Amino acid sequence: MQIKIVKIGNSQGIRIPKQILEQCGFGNSVEMEVNNGSLILTAVKAREGWEESFQAMAANQDDELLIDDTIPTEYDRDWEW
Repeated sequence: MQIKIVKIGNSQGIRIPKQILEQCGFGNSVEMEVNNGSLILTAVKAREGWEESFQAMAANQDDELLIDDTIPTEYDRDWEW
């Protein structure tokens, strides 16, 4: 498929047909890279690998809060709830 490059403000871009977006699983953002003169767009997989990371943190007992947010601090005085 051949598509035209269009002016978008001070930049240029392409319009990707809806069917192609759906087939590729693209959401609001993509990973973009150039490889051997080719532009490669890859769907962003949000939170990929987070579950495994959280499990590893729990196994290492490294999942404690760094700041105890249950105790008011000097910064909380002026906060309106």
